[in-house]
Amino acid sequence: MTGHEPLEIHGLSRKFGAKTAVDNVSLTVPPGQMLGILGRSGAGKSTLLRMINRLQAPSSGSVRYGETDVTALSGRALRDWRTNCAMIFQQFNLIPRLDVLTNVLMGRLNHRATMPSLLGLFSAEERALALKTLERFDLLEVALLRAGQVSGGQQQRVAICRALLQEPRLLLADEPIASLDPHNARIVMDALRRINREDGLTVLCNLHHLDTARSYCDRIVAMQSGRIVFDGTPADLTAAKVQEIYGVSEDEFHAPMPEGALALA
Repeated sequence: MTGHEPLEIHGLSRKFGAKTAVDNVSLTVPPGQMLGILGRSGAGKSTLLRMINRLQAPSSGSVRYGETDVTALSGRALRDWRTNCAMIFQQFNLIPRLDVLTNVLMGRLNHRATMPSLLGLFSAEERALALKTLERFDLLEVALLRAGQVSGGQQQRVAICRALLQEPRLLLADEPIASLDPHNARIVMDALRRINREDGLTVLCNLHHLDTARSYCDRIVAMQSGRIVFDGTPADLTAAKVQEIYGVSEDEFHAPMPEGALALA
């Protein structure tokens, strides 16, 4: 893989027994785009991202990045893809007892021999890069605190810094602000947009809130029951369009799904 390539998804589906979480999704994401994937819980958003990253294998269809058939990768090539296609999660996935700096340095694990890294033998260059990245996102002052001691918004920015140390070409963000208050949500979304604009990284971000997607994303894809039901610009996703697609108002869209609804997102 050289340079930044388009991400191409063709006929991607994932079934869990009799349940279909993602249903024949096709999508092309050009290099450098910030794409918001919108939908209520159970829409299939998380399953889609996990198949792009190959944390889950598709039941059918393919994912390509440039000339690379991601769905065919295994072994070292698959590990390399997960380095190139970094992922951050709603629950941060940090190691709470380790300090912030060491958590960020974990992003270098696939760039060198694993055992020395786990023993804490990161190079001076790697430590300098980690500190520079923490400074970029106003986290330098918490570098030596345990990750479990800092706020949720700070933890998510630490997770973003860790992802950047992988030197990825794509960044997948799975509900990165779902557990944050509005102030920290804005800080985290500002960080993701900054990465997209300044570093030229392609960013795919799963979101629940229409206003957030409209404010930060170049393009919005809306999903329902595992399928794409809208693909367009933020301006195109009007209140009337939301009503047409989902049969509910914008306020109702944000409400939890009824008890017993499918939850495979």
